Amino acid sequence: MVGIPVPRLLVGTLIVLIYLMIAFLARRIFFSRIARATSRSRTRWDDVTVVALKTPSTLLIWVLAGLIVERYMELPVGWAQVLDQLVRVVAILALILFAYRFLRGAVELYQDHLDAIHLTRGFARAIVRVLTMLLGGLIVLDTLHISITPLLASLGVGGLAVGLALQGTLSNLFAGMQIISDRPIRVGDYVRLDNGQEGYVTEIGWRATKIRMLPNNTVVIPNSKLAESVLTNYYLPEQELAVLVEVGVSYNSDLHHVERVTTEVAREIQRTVPGAVADFEPFVRFHTFEASSINFSVIMRAHEYVDNFLMKHEFIKRLHERYKKENIVIPWPIRTLDISPEVLDRLAPLHGPGDGNP
Repeated sequence: MVGIPVPRLLVGTLIVLIYLMIAFLARRIFFSRIARATSRSRTRWDDVTVVALKTPSTLLIWVLAGLIVERYMELPVGWAQVLDQLVRVVAILALILFAYRFLRGAVELYQDHLDAIHLTRGFARAIVRVLTMLLGGLIVLDTLHISITPLLASLGVGGLAVGLALQGTLSNLFAGMQIISDRPIRVGDYVRLDNGQEGYVTEIGWRATKIRMLPNNTVVIPNSKLAESVLTNYYLPEQELAVLVEVGVSYNSDLHHVERVTTEVAREIQRTVPGAVADFEPFVRFHTFEASSINFSVIMRAHEYVDNFLMKHEFIKRLHERYKKENIVIPWPIRTLDISPEVLDRLAPLHGPGDGNP
């Protein structure tokens, strides 16, 4: 039979069968025990690794079976060369398959991040599949002594052409990846851009980021522009933030009395207005002598940025009402004109008698 002595063929076949029985039994025992061990661990990476090993391990068992056949059956030269190439190709396919399954499991683990950039699981799997198949195909061709230099040159030229044609798209794609890795913003955050646009981040896509503004319209910003802009994230490092209201009172005011009354009103706002941090103790800080008033800041605290609008609204109304009761004056801007008597004398003939003007 194909030039192989019958005794050696029978012995080789028997050895291969015994090996396959032992190998598959050992594989089954190994994976059953390792599954119990990984089920008790906290990390999920060991589960991904075990799942990735299952099918490649079967291929590696057959690879070893091929090596046994090549070793004990003394195949003819042509058959031995074919079997040798087949063993190498299957071994490479086993490694590529392990890499593909492992990366696919990593995609599953990082699904939350993929959702954050609106990258679907199927699309991420497709990227992993194409990359592993391309790399595996090149390795297999090289193993079969098929020159891949022309193919690599073609891929290089084609990749350059595609890169130039999709320069803007790729720029937005990599900018989106940078946004996800650095996490300056997240879906649900309230942000303000350096051009004044502000709102909630509703989607970080592979090309653009969408921000829903307070008037309930959506701004679509290319990721490349967003990555280069200066923005304020009102949800980092936490959602709670200070609410500052600027107030000015007359120079004749008793500042101790002003501070006490203002703090009482601010404390009432913190306890009663929705969105205010109830256990925060507000305070007052005087800071400026203005032309007609002494100015100070009232510092309160809100659970998130949009809560500050209602807090300021209620605070201004209640503070104005309380200042009226306490006779605390919020002055209008005052301008004093210093006119010399000579100028007044020149202006006097311009006015008729009894008009009440100087």
